[in-house]
Amino acid sequence: MLEVSAADQYLLASADTTLLEVYAALPAGLYPPFPPIELPGGLGGLVSRGGFAQTFFFGAEVLGLSFLAPSGRRVVAGGRTVKNVQGYDLTRPFVGSFGALGQAETLTLRLRPGLFSAHHSKIGTLDQEQDSRARFLWQDGETLHAYHFGHEREVQAVMADFGGAPHGAALDYRPRFPGGMGVDASAGSDGVGLRDRRFGWADLGSGGGVPPVPPLFAKLAARL
Repeated sequence: MLEVSAADQYLLASADTTLLEVYAALPAGLYPPFPPIELPGGLGGLVSRGGFAQTFFFGAEVLGLSFLAPSGRRVVAGGRTVKNVQGYDLTRPFVGSFGALGQAETLTLRLRPGLFSAHHSKIGTLDQEQDSRARFLWQDGETLHAYHFGHEREVQAVMADFGGAPHGAALDYRPRFPGGMGVDASAGSDGVGLRDRRFGWADLGSGGGVPPVPPLFAKLAARL
């Protein structure tokens, strides 16, 4: 399932929808809250991990979702617009929960307008780009990536500040994570591996893990 509302600027999709399937389905001028790359677990995995490479608050871009809680109960949270949210907001806690609250079934994401986009890469580290205005920044080994969309002059200015060269083909990181995508503080810090501003990422079967669950969050999960 993949539905796009250009008028209301949102998409509704099943959790197993791949990230590049979303890009292929979007009309010109609308962008999702992730760069045009492929990651393990599709949209469900992305939201469970709290996004990837964004330099903004990712939770605000998830308008609603349905998920299966550990108890087997199906939970529907949020809606198709911000105004539809009533009662307890379980959407924000689910984002970045790494599966502690359950497994996503469907997701509703906000789309943002933009007339132009660009993806540049260069040799460098994230530490060198603390002031970058790019919407997405990530480090792959010794290569630093920036992706931005918006008005053409804005995008050109952001990329001029970043430097580097245009990056062509879309990246598919799924082969690096055959066991799933987990957190590893050391990944990318030594010029090897994948890292964004939140985490270093490693295969769950080869050193990657999930962040510890806070006690109050565990109590919430137990009640669902």
